[in-house]
Amino acid sequence: MAFALLIHEDRGRRRQRSPAEAQNEYQAMLRYGASLADRGLLRAAEALKPDAEATTLRLRDGQPQLLDGPFAETKEMLGGFFLLAVDRRADAIALAAECPAAAWASIEIREVGTCIDA
Repeated sequence: MAFALLIHEDRGRRRQRSPAEAQNEYQAMLRYGASLADRGLLRAAEALKPDAEATTLRLRDGQPQLLDGPFAETKEMLGGFFLLAVDRRADAIALAAECPAAAWASIEIREVGTCIDA
């Protein structure tokens, strides 16, 4: 089984950190990812640029509609993710609790599945 840990952080929080705070948080997240990799649990992990640099695409009547960020309707942004290879949701939850980002963000835990699953 695979589970994604989706890190949702407050928009603008990154700008409020000092360079030292940003570096400390980044290093903590790198150590967390390395720990997951060392245990054979990590499939992928990436930080994402702020939503101000994002674009959303929707097809309406066959025509693409693009919306550039930031997206005013949201208070949080997806800041990054870890894709884990674990056997149970309980394992994914326990690993999410180890994530340093849990101290400043919310972590959504989602099992990977097909889009036809109800």
